[in-house]
Amino acid sequence: MEIGISTFVETLPDVHTGETISHAQRLREVVEEIVLADQVGLDVYGVGEHHRKDYAASSPAVVLAAAAAQTERIRLTSAVTVLSSADPVRVFQDFATLDGISNGRAEIMAGRGSFIESFPLFGNDLNDYNELFDEKLDLLLKLRESEKITWEGKHRPSIQDRGVYPRPVQNPLPVWIGSGGNQESVVRAGLLGLPLVLAIIGGRPAQFAPLVELYKRAAAHAGHDASKLTVASHSHGFVGADEHEAVEKFFPPTQAGMNIIGQERGWGHYSRATYDAARSPEGALYVGSPDTVAKKIIDLRQKVGITRFMLHVPLGTMPHEDVMRAIELLGMEVAPRVREEVAAWEAAGGK
Repeated sequence: MEIGISTFVETLPDVHTGETISHAQRLREVVEEIVLADQVGLDVYGVGEHHRKDYAASSPAVVLAAAAAQTERIRLTSAVTVLSSADPVRVFQDFATLDGISNGRAEIMAGRGSFIESFPLFGNDLNDYNELFDEKLDLLLKLRESEKITWEGKHRPSIQDRGVYPRPVQNPLPVWIGSGGNQESVVRAGLLGLPLVLAIIGGRPAQFAPLVELYKRAAAHAGHDASKLTVASHSHGFVGADEHEAVEKFFPPTQAGMNIIGQERGWGHYSRATYDAARSPEGALYVGSPDTVAKKIIDLRQKVGITRFMLHVPLGTMPHEDVMRAIELLGMEVAPRVREEVAAWEAAGGK
């Protein structure tokens, strides 16, 4: 069971002071967070790609590379790369470069993108939303297979027997499929035999179990060994030494962040009742003491089959020292307990 962190490098106004830190400051803070995550024994750190004012990471590979030379073990991944609006050749080159700097710790999480700002920015038509992803994923996977490539598609100029460099340390360079719970994307990942990342940020996490089963059935149908496939989750949360303090600290920035996105997408108002329901044992918010968070992650493993858990923190803007403390607690208290109890459960016949 792998435990890690994900971030979108948010730069929303602080709910208490109204101040907004610069993109530069938040980027430097994230590098410090990755270094700490490595030091406390976390397995993975992911940075999401966005192209808007309130998120500072339009180039996850660059952010991760800044931390690569200062870390030793932690895996470094996008979370996600908006592949539909990107050039797969450049994506491969960026992450192959990261793989070299980190000596084989880079990963790509490829997604279609729930935020659409990058499409007009890079001259892509949203009417081609699904077709773009399918075509560009095909090219990205072929780039992993051989040093030289010949390829032709509809949305990108063809490539005729050209080499793509640098080559990564890992062969193949890991590519995950990110999904918000869409059955089509889950089946695609299974048929391709690629690891799957589910964004479990609402509802009841247990409801994602049928999607994991669908993913494994699709993989088995395509001839892949489903028992060897990895399923990850990306979920909002925060860990504090004290249950009450953690809950109270995380609510204001979470409410602010969710309501900004909610207004854009037509969601209902995010209230304290919404928050409290989400942090209940059956909810999708992983916030509280190390004991509370560990229990919920173990439950997710047992009921849904998640083999990698990524805590998205912060949601909105929080003091850097609070985020660092949450990372420390996740690595030193939550992760060891989760690994130990999951190993015992599996040894007793759990699957």
